[in-house]
This record gives sequence, structure tokens and C-alpha cells, in this order.
Amino acid sequence: MAALAEGHAPTIALDGARKQRGSLTQARIRWMILGVLIGFALVGGRLVQLGMVETDQTIEGQTRDAIQASRPPILDRNGLEMAVDIRVPSLYAEPRRIIDVEEAVQKLRTVLPDLSEEWLRNRLSGDRGFVWVQRELTPAIQDQVMRLGIPGIDFITESKRFYPAMNEAAHILGSTNVDNQGIAGIERHMDSESIALLQELGLARGNALTPVELSVDMRVQHVLHDQLMDAMTRYQAIAAAGVMMDIYTGEIIALASVPDFNPNEPATALVKDTFNRITSGIFEPGSIFKTITIAGALDSGAVRVTDQFDARYGVRFGRYTISDFHGKNRILSLPEVYKYSSNIGTIRIMQAMGKDNFRDFLSRLKFDERVAFELPEMRVPTVPKTLSEVGAATASFGHGLSVSPLHMVTAYAALVNGGNYIAPTLYKRDVAEAETLYERVLSPQTSDVMRYLMRLNALEGSGSQMNRAAQGYRAGGKTGTAEKVVDGRYSSSKVTNFFASAFPLDNPRYAIVVMVDEPKAENPQSGTTAGWNAGTLTGRLIQRVAPMLGVAPDFNEALDRQIVPPALR
Repeated sequence: MAALAEGHAPTIALDGARKQRGSLTQARIRWMILGVLIGFALVGGRLVQLGMVETDQTIEGQTRDAIQASRPPILDRNGLEMAVDIRVPSLYAEPRRIIDVEEAVQKLRTVLPDLSEEWLRNRLSGDRGFVWVQRELTPAIQDQVMRLGIPGIDFITESKRFYPAMNEAAHILGSTNVDNQGIAGIERHMDSESIALLQELGLARGNALTPVELSVDMRVQHVLHDQLMDAMTRYQAIAAAGVMMDIYTGEIIALASVPDFNPNEPATALVKDTFNRITSGIFEPGSIFKTITIAGALDSGAVRVTDQFDARYGVRFGRYTISDFHGKNRILSLPEVYKYSSNIGTIRIMQAMGKDNFRDFLSRLKFDERVAFELPEMRVPTVPKTLSEVGAATASFGHGLSVSPLHMVTAYAALVNGGNYIAPTLYKRDVAEAETLYERVLSPQTSDVMRYLMRLNALEGSGSQMNRAAQGYRAGGKTGTAEKVVDGRYSSSKVTNFFASAFPLDNPRYAIVVMVDEPKAENPQSGTTAGWNAGTLTGRLIQRVAPMLGVAPDFNEALDRQIVPPALR
């Protein structure tokens, strides 16, 4: 029994040891599994945390989507491209990824030597995510930089605005900044208008490739710009400007002002005197305003086209007497007042109407407010709220108030289109749409008389030189020579000249206002008044653009006789 007991002792001890080791192994496995689970939990938590962090992918506050966004192309009324986007590479850096700043600076300056070494060194230092180095480079420069193999240096493709016509439509289009945002002209208007309004105009920007169609005809625009540049040289003028408008739709067919700028280089717009004189310049219009005065008086019924007015003596106001430039010193019929541009006769016509009625008529034609127009570069006209007797007298022939050429072309359009005021626009607009916007400002009968007077002035008055240049196109209009104020007094040596017109007056379609600032005589036989420069400029313009616009020349004198009012036949 003892021996048996002794024989079993080792077996019991071995089983106990195995059991102990098994329990220890299981415990270790449990701790290992727990450790692995905790490790996975920590890693998973960190991944979740990192996944919730938004990495800054902007470049100096701009998202890549915004940088790469395109603007819609701008087309003229015939589908010709006026502004398009081109894709250009722009260089940026990630300073926190740059290993050797000094090496990067020296290498980059071998390709871009114009970059300041100190500026570039500061730009590439630090732990910022993304910074611009230089924008809007060429593909050739991009290739050279990439060959340098600098870590942390890369390119992004962004949009740059390109204007194929260069300066020709600068004041219409405006320009964009380096971020491709509109900063002037129709480009700025496109960005500032609400989406709802753009959709009403059919210009929804939801699709960046949807073209924006303007009313401008680039063929006419080219001719207008060319003629204005020629006038600057021919008359040694300091500036010139012009605008053409469809009198029934309000569409602006062409608009230019020189000196101008190259919208592909926006900084050139900052050069002195490159502002848009058609919209943001206001001037004393001179005698082209007599057309407005006479139209208002005729429409009021205060005068008739058959009336006569005493122009034998000047009109006195206290110590001052207003007289005529080339006075006839006799009684003048109303058509003679117009074709001889009589200040005295015009004052008499205004006085028959009454100064308060005259002032109300100016408001009816919106001369005392900004023209409703898309370009942001606009000025408020300077027209007195009330007119004294002498103030009304000088205003009747275009002095003592200042308005823009855009005001004048819009008013002239209403005078010859049957008497309907229509606000101008740079977007395409058909006649049916325009008619819903008409505001009646004159009777059709008054409009007919005004067409006759404008044509008469071309045939027999100060517009005769214009008519010779535009022979066959039945154009007519009024000259205006406004003396400039120098040291508080009117100067006869410095003038701003205007010619306001419409054609063809037997069936009018287009109104034009042209200005030439401080012209000199073209030759010893010519003068400096408006007929010699703004008038002949208008004639040359009409002669070139009328065929483009489908207006055929016709030399039949019967067409002019048809314009004469029945009372004068």
C-alpha cells in the first residue's frame, strides 16, 4: 500500500503543473487579445479623429474650385467672341514640404529672375500649406520649373480672361482681376447681378459655358473705334467718344471712348483720362440740347412749327445780354431757329412753353437721374431742381446743366422713334420686349416734326458737312459747341463739340451721339466748331456702317420731301 502510494505521487504533481501552466497561458492569451483590442480601438479612434479633420486645401484663402472656375464667353450680336477664358498654369508652393529653402530660391530664380530673392525666400519659409509664387504663366515656363524637380513646388491650372479685340470694346467689357472676377464694365455687372435677374435675362450662370450675348455689333464697334482714333489725330483732340443705339429696342450697337485701355492688361485702365466719357462723363451739351427744348415746346402745344420768333435783338437779363453766334438779326421761323442754331430764338421758344413746364419736360426725359444701364461706371447728371428765368434761358441752349452722352442718345432716340422713351441696354432685346418697356414722352406728331428739323439741318444748316460725308443715307442731326469753363469763365479757345443724329430719317432706326474734346482746326480752311469735326466724323461713320446694318443708299429727293410736315409743304 505504501509502495503504491509512493508510485502515484509524481503523476499527481505533473498533472497539477500542467493545469497551472494551462491557466497561465489562457490568462496571457486573454491579456494579449485585450491589448490587441485596445490597440485597434486606439488606432480606430485616431483614424476617426483624422477623418473628421478638414485639411486646408485653399491657396491663400481661395478654394481650388474657385480658382479653376470659368467665366461664360461674351459674344456680340452676331456670335463673334468678345471675351473668352483661356487655361493658364499658375505656380504655388507648399512651404512645409520644402526641404531646402535656399536651394529652391536659387533654382526658381533661374527661370523667374524677376522675382525678388528676399520676397521669395520669405514666401517659401514657414509651415504654411499653400502660397502663390506667380500666377498666369506660360506652358513653356511651367515646363522649365517642373524640370527643376523642387519638392513642394507645383502648378494649378486656372482661368484667365482674354479679349480678342484688345482695346476696341474696352469700355463695354471692362476687365477682370487676377482671380478672374469682374472689376469693371459688363464683366463686373455680370458678377454683381443676382442670379434671379440673370435668369430673367436668359443669362443664367448655372452652366459656366452658357454664352452671354450682347447687343453690340463688333463690325460697327471696330469702325467707331477706328474713326475716334482718327479724330484724335486729325483734330489733335484730347479725347473723343461715340455711341450708337437702336431707337426701337434700346440696344447699344456700339460704344467707345478714347483714350482707352487694353482689358488684357487691367492696370492700363488706371492711366489718366482713360475713363468712359459716354457713361461716366457729364458735359454741358451745348446746342444739341436745342433739339430737346424745341421738342418739348412743340409737344406742349405752346408753339407750332409754323410760328415765328423775334431774333433781331439779344435777350437781356439784368446787365447781361444773350445773343447769337452768327446772328441773322431778323424774325426767324421755327425751322430757321433750328437750322441757324439761334440762341435768341430758342429762348423765345422756351419762354412760350414756360420755364416750369420746360423743367418738367427734362424730368420726363430723365435728364435729372442716372440712365438705367448695365455699366457700373455711371455719373449722376447735374441739372438744377428749379430753374430761374436766366437759368432756364441758358439751359434751353445747353448751358448751365451737365449730362452724359448716353442721356443725349437715349433722348434723341425717343424724339425720332415716335415719342417713346426706352432705356438703353447692352443685352440683346427684340422689339416686342422693348415695347413693353416704352414710356410715352412725345406725341407721334411731334416726333415727325423733329425728324424733319434734323434732316433740314443736314441739308441746309450746320449738319451739311455731315450730310456730304453720309450722302444717300438720309441722316440728320444737330451740332453743339460747348465752351469749357476755365478759371471760372467760359473759354472760347477750349470747347467740347458734339453731334447728335439719327438715320435714315425717312424710316429711322439708329441714333448716334459723337463728341470731340478740345479739337483744333484740321487745316487753315476749316474751323473748330462742331460741324467741322464731330459732324464730319459722324458722316464718315454712317457712310461706313450703314451698309453693314442693311441700310441702302438712296439719292431720291422725294424721300426728303416726304419728311416735311403737311403744314410746311
